[in-house]
Formats: sequence, C-alpha cells, structure tokens
Amino acid sequence: MPLAQQIAEWRQQKTLILGILGGQGTGKTTLAAILTEILAEMELQVCRLSIDDLYKTYADRLQLQQFDPRYRWRGPPGTHDVSLGLSVLKQLRQVSPQHPVAVPRFDKSLHQGAGDRIVPERLTAADVVLFEGWFLGVRPIDPALFDHAPSPIISESDRTFARDTNDRLQDYLPLWDELDRLIVLNPVDYRLTLQWRKEAEQMMKATGKPGMSDTEIEEFVQYFWRSLHPELFIPPLLSQPEWVDWIIELDENRLPTSIYCPYNPGLD
Repeated sequence: MPLAQQIAEWRQQKTLILGILGGQGTGKTTLAAILTEILAEMELQVCRLSIDDLYKTYADRLQLQQFDPRYRWRGPPGTHDVSLGLSVLKQLRQVSPQHPVAVPRFDKSLHQGAGDRIVPERLTAADVVLFEGWFLGVRPIDPALFDHAPSPIISESDRTFARDTNDRLQDYLPLWDELDRLIVLNPVDYRLTLQWRKEAEQMMKATGKPGMSDTEIEEFVQYFWRSLHPELFIPPLLSQPEWVDWIIELDENRLPTSIYCPYNPGLD
C-alpha cells in the first residue's frame, strides 16, 4: 500500500504523529485499522488515538450542557479536553518502557450513550501515532461567512452557534500543531455522510443492537453540520498545502477515486 510506505518514509527514526480527517462514515477508523496492520508487518509499533478519546468526562459535559444547552451532544469543539490531548501527544514522542504513557480511552456506550472515559491504555512504544477525528486539523474561518451560510444553518441562533464553535476552534490549534502530517478523506459530496450514517445504524439494528431512527439520525448529523459545516470548513483546509499532505477522494460507495498530494498532484 503506497500510503503505508509513505508513512514509513515520513517517520524518519522518530515518532510520527499522523492526523486522519474524515466526516462521519468516511472510513477513517477503518483506514487506521488497515494501516495499523500493514505498518505492524513493517515492524512499526502503532498507537491509535481518536479525538473521541479526548472527550471531557461525563460529569464535565453535564456541567457544560447546564451552562450552555446547545451542547446537548458530544462532538463539537468545546466538548474535548485539549490540554489532555496535548499532554498525551507530547508524551508519546518520548514513550519508552522507562517512560510509559497512559493513553486515554472513551466508551460511547456508557450513560445511555452519552459516553465516558474508561481506564487508560498503557503504552511503552509508538513509532507511529494515528490520530483521527471528524474535524482534525480544521481551522477557524472568517465569521462573515456565516452571514450567508448553507443549510442547516438557517436561523439567527444557528448562525450564533456556528460562530461560537468557530471561535472554539482556536483552542484546538495547539493540538493541530502537534501533527506531523495530515490525511483528509474527502467524499464527492459531504451529504453522503448522512446516508452512510443511516446505513451504519441499519446494520447495527440488524444485529439486534439498539439504533437511532432515520429522523433521529438526520437531527444528529445536522447538529454536526450546524457546528462545523463541511462546505465552509473543508475547502479552505484543502486549499492550503502546508496543512494537508494527502487527500483521498471518495465516491458514493466510500471507495477511493484518487489519492494525491495537494502540493504535488501527480503523486498518487
């Protein structure tokens, strides 16, 4: 797999922190799992970390929700412990049997799906850190863009929420600065993530597990779009080659149609 070979080259005898950005259902977790297996065959130790692992505790998120009811779901900027993430990434660069790292882990099933932290995972080695998330590496944009934002940012309260989450992105920039490289999974149409989420829920319910209805899924996904709309935040990121190293374009079946470097489109 060329991508795994590229990651091995990027490493250069030091711990590599590789970000993977992708919306809901784009396959970022699957990609991380595949890369982990391939890199292991190349004798590289991999630590997988999700932005979800950095969620604030259930108790802290309850306090946030009481202070600001707009944060009724985990996910948007403001629901994570950024200082914890910074500390963990810095420690992973120095990890060794003599300096083990407690990597945070999060269980989404706790508290009726609200989720909470669980016992950290103890690591003693990491050649590559695969750090994935739905807005990993995303930067704040000009607040004026929210004056004529796309749906579902419709009402004035929607625009206020979008501006507030845009402001909160500033807190995440030190975390993004820890990324050595960034890969973006970019679907041909961001609205496909809604379809993919519905398919995932249907598969989960088919196995006997509880899942959301289509109406609940639409409300959930649109909540994320109101906080950081893909049409507003992804194009500016992709236009800056100093922020993005590889872009993987996805079709409606989540299959890659092209893989390229924004600063060298001929490399695939």
